[in-house]
Amino acid sequence: MQSYTIGQAARLLGVSPDTARRWADAGRVPTHRDDTGRRLIDGEDLAAFSVELAASGGEEGGASYTSARNAFPGIVTAIKLGDVAAQVDIQAGPHRLVSLLTREAVEELGLEVGMEATARVKSTNVHIDRA
Repeated sequence: MQSYTIGQAARLLGVSPDTARRWADAGRVPTHRDDTGRRLIDGEDLAAFSVELAASGGEEGGASYTSARNAFPGIVTAIKLGDVAAQVDIQAGPHRLVSLLTREAVEELGLEVGMEATARVKSTNVHIDRA
């Protein structure tokens, strides 16, 4: 399972590290410490929190999230695999992006819920890059 530092989580959520730290201090997102004492957030916990935050309107962070060259770095929040096709949901700050791609592509990228990924948008197509 991939884990994220407070700073990495803040970037994925589109907020400042201080905001992410306050949320962790308040128990809104669970953390644990690694061998060096850094606080980490498990990917699945961060994915769930990002969906909760987006559903609440994401107003708390106060920061707007914009696309740079149509790239949306975020966290994988859901993967639905079919026999041939797959659906991958990414929460990028307040934005939820959905990509329909092949099951083979998801497996080749090694995508899992809670992992960092970037959604790239061109017209009506959403492509996923593994971070």
